[in-house]
Amino acid sequence: MLENLVAWLTGNLSPSARIWTALAPAILACAYFLGGLLIFCIRCAFKGVPRDEETLKRGSTVLVGFFLRHYFFWVIQPLWQLLLRSGLPANALSMLSGLLGISSGVAVAAGRFALGGWLFLAAGILDVMDGRIARTRKEANPAGAALDSVLDRYVDSAMLMGLAWYYRDTWVLLPALGALLGSSLVPYVRAKGEGLGVSVRDGAMQRLERVLFLGVGTALSPILEAVFWPEEKHPMHWMAVVGLVFVAIMSNFTAISRFRNLVRALAPKRQEARSGKAILGLNAAAGAIATAVDFAVVLALVEWLELLPAWATVLGALVGAVVNYSINRVFTFRSTAAVGRQMVRYSVVSGTSALLNSGGVALLTLHPQLAYTLGWWVVRGVVYFAWNLPLQRDYVFNDAASSEALLEQRPHAA
Repeated sequence: MLENLVAWLTGNLSPSARIWTALAPAILACAYFLGGLLIFCIRCAFKGVPRDEETLKRGSTVLVGFFLRHYFFWVIQPLWQLLLRSGLPANALSMLSGLLGISSGVAVAAGRFALGGWLFLAAGILDVMDGRIARTRKEANPAGAALDSVLDRYVDSAMLMGLAWYYRDTWVLLPALGALLGSSLVPYVRAKGEGLGVSVRDGAMQRLERVLFLGVGTALSPILEAVFWPEEKHPMHWMAVVGLVFVAIMSNFTAISRFRNLVRALAPKRQEARSGKAILGLNAAAGAIATAVDFAVVLALVEWLELLPAWATVLGALVGAVVNYSINRVFTFRSTAAVGRQMVRYSVVSGTSALLNSGGVALLTLHPQLAYTLGWWVVRGVVYFAWNLPLQRDYVFNDAASSEALLEQRPHAA
């Protein structure tokens, strides 16, 4: 008995013990939540879905809809009532949530994924409770809200830093760092928007979803590892990896979506000749056609006129640029401004785009483990959306800006 206790404390567990340390809490939790779901569904069939007012105010997401959110807050009512009657201050629950969350990061860094996952889930449940208890007791105040918000960031960061430390010698380090970035930016963009008077709470990967996918995947991952790879000294914990990659992708997608909506809400309103989707589609089509023409010209010059490939590439690029400019001017943006000024601006954007693309690929090739083809596509996509498209829309083919610039250059009448 003593030997088993020492083995459990030190983490020197047999494959079967690793399974049970992950499975024992899961059996109890699953029995409670699945049994509660069955009762909840029966109740909903006879009495309808019990509405949780705070859930209705906060809204739902694609990943966790209203039904699941109402069910979750209904099924944890016994725990919530216990904590409410205990008299524990809401700030104490926030601090406990923070301590458990930070402990989860320490646990996963040491390879104790079951322990870390359950601690992280417990921290998430307590985080739901503290604000509700404060509002129910009418004790909510800005200091408590600030404490809760900052501790949430520490909890998320601790868990992801622990995972990053565990996977520091593998490719999974990259999604761990990506998830850390996205999880920090999602609440930051919301807070920045609220500070500027704009509400940006949309997005599929909010904190409840991050806790759910990351916590469950991490807590249950040792079961899979013990069954299929029992002899691994440093198992990959594939369920945790899947959850981590999903959180990394979706949290950054949510952050970018919020950021875009925030900028749109704050930007001066103006009339566009076309919708944003139409501009994106036509601009991309113009780029594809110009690239095809560029390639055809190079092929013709080299194969038929026997020109050197280097000179053929230069001429092909020039022809492709003219085609791209013409299509965008006539069809995409329907511009009627002076051609000369636009060509100069187009050359500036194209030249800087070439430098950004080549520099980005050069930087990524410093990491030989990353395929240069993947790096090429990544850089192309980033430069297109962050530089080419917005500058062509707002700088090159913006007739209003061109007219204002011309008026400023004209001498004023005496």
